[in-house]
Order: sequence, then C-alpha cells, then structure tokens
Amino acid sequence: MHHDTVISSHGLTRRFTVKKQVVEAVTDLSIDVRRGELVAFLGPNGAGKSTSLRMLTTLIPPTSGTATVAGHDILTDPAGVRSRIGYVGQGSSGSFAQRVRDELLSQGAFYGLGRRERTERTDELIASLDLTDVASRSVQQLSGGQKRRLDVALGLVHAPEVLFLDEPSTGLDPQSRANLWEHVLTLRAQHGTTVFLTTHYLEEADRYAERVMVMDSGRVIADDTAAALKADLAGDAITLVLDDETQLPVARSVVERVAAVSAEQPEPRTLAFAAPSGSALLPTLLRELDHHDVRVATATAVPPTLDDVFLALTGRTLREADAPGGTGEDAPAGTAGPATTDTRALEGSTR
Repeated sequence: MHHDTVISSHGLTRRFTVKKQVVEAVTDLSIDVRRGELVAFLGPNGAGKSTSLRMLTTLIPPTSGTATVAGHDILTDPAGVRSRIGYVGQGSSGSFAQRVRDELLSQGAFYGLGRRERTERTDELIASLDLTDVASRSVQQLSGGQKRRLDVALGLVHAPEVLFLDEPSTGLDPQSRANLWEHVLTLRAQHGTTVFLTTHYLEEADRYAERVMVMDSGRVIADDTAAALKADLAGDAITLVLDDETQLPVARSVVERVAAVSAEQPEPRTLAFAAPSGSALLPTLLRELDHHDVRVATATAVPPTLDDVFLALTGRTLREADAPGGTGEDAPAGTAGPATTDTRALEGSTR
C-alpha cells in the first residue's frame, strides 16, 4: 500500500440472506485511493455501490475482507474511521425542525469540536455553500438544492480527510447540480479532501472525476481515468456517408484495412464503426478513400461517453441498466437498513 493511500480495501465482500437465498451484493472489492483523489463510482441500480460505501463508512460490516480508511481499520477501529470521514447519504440529513445554523453547530458538537472551532467552521461553511440567506430558517423550509448543500456542509463540518457522497446531486435541477459541484470542488481545492462518490450522472463523472470505477453485479469491472477508459474500451464513433451506394464494398475494405475494425451499414450509403483515437485516424482514412476514388459526402467522429464504456464492458448501456423497474437499492429490502442514512449514524457510536 502506498504511503499516500487513504482508502484501501482487500477482498471486501457483503452477502445477505433473503428468503433463505444468499445474495452477494458486493464481491471482492479491492481498491486503493490516494489522498486528494476525486473518484466516481458508477454502476446500475443494484450493482453494489451504496453497499460498498456503507461498508467503507462502517455503517454495515463486511461479510469478509478488510479495509482501512484514513489510516483506521473499519473492523477494529470504526470510531477512528468515523471521526475522520464525512458521509452524505441519499436523503436529507438534517432535523426538519432545527434551524440550519443550529444544525451545523450541533453537528460540530457531536464531533467534539470546541465552541469557538465549531462556530468558525459553521460560519465558513454557511458562507462557502451559499447558505447565508437561509441560515436562520428551519431545515424543512429549504428547497431541494439548499437541503443538499446543507447535507454537504454537515459532512464537512469536522474537516474530514475523506468525504463520501452517495448520489449527491440526484433530484436536483441542473443549476443546483452545477452549484453543488462548484462548492465541492472549491472545498476540495482548499482542504485537499479526498472525495469518493457514487453518481448516476455520467457527465458529472466524466467531467469532474480524476478516476472512474465501474461496478456491475457486485464487482468492479473497470478502474481508470475516464479518458483512458473511453479510449481503450469504446473509441470514437465514426460515420461515413458515401455519394454512391455501389462504392460501399471498396469503402468497407479500406476501413477494415486502415482502422483494423469491421464496419456496419446502419443505413443506405452509410458505414459506421468505432475506433480508438478515431478522430485522429479520420484524415488518414479519408485520404485513403479518396485514393481509391471513393467519394465521401459526410464524415463525423463522435467522442465516446462513459455509457459507451459500460456498453463495451457489459453489452448494455448504463442508461438501460438503470432504467425504472430495477432493483433500486443495492441491498435486498430489509437487509441493509434504509436507503437514506442520517449522518448522525456515523457520530452516534463515537460519542
């Protein structure tokens, strides 16, 4: 394990028994995350993402395997883990009747911060997360975006080394999502916080995460930068439309020789294929087609998405895999507690 590793798990596995059947929600989760990284955990509903986060944050114990988070073992020193992490679950963490500022001060007290320290930290978070105008309102009066920013503030009040975010922007409008990300990135830049999150918004992971893990059926099936995953597993989608249908056989042979891939014919006069670094390949391909007197009417190269990566890995897209009617929660109903976890669940056993 690298000395700068802040999350390290080996063989982390979680099984549940449902109706006398053993269900393995997470299988052999073995990962290392370095200090300061922003890691996105992707996968369809039921893939095991939230169960993985709950094990790493000590909310549920693993069936087998080990992990250390911020230098503390999740099994032998869960209180040490909890004191050094922030966790933002899928639902609102605040007490509805409590005022926003009081809620943050209470959270600081739960973590053992002195009066002055928790006051300074509360004021800092209220300002940086745009909660100044609602600081004296009760939690139940907040909008969805304001509640989510409060959730993040609650997770950050004790300046954790590692921040776990489970679907942080689900249900937010685009502006609120963008604002939330701006705040998370700014706070990370200021404090060097490691951020480990699950998300269903692939464009978020693509844009912000330095590293992407893809999970399916309880296993991590890919782990790299978004750019590397897209380049290695998907490639650019190239579409060529010819002037003359009769030139398709010649064009196909040129494509297969130059790009070393097979091309499909989705429409008349059209060849389509995916190729690594396809955009860079396109000029060479067009010159070669011209050399063979193949006239190309239009040529497009579309960069791959993380959904294309998932399709390449599993034969289905993440959008399809996450369609309504899926399992929803990672763990079978009634086995892993509620979908939303109050952050006080983390502090409770440390007090």
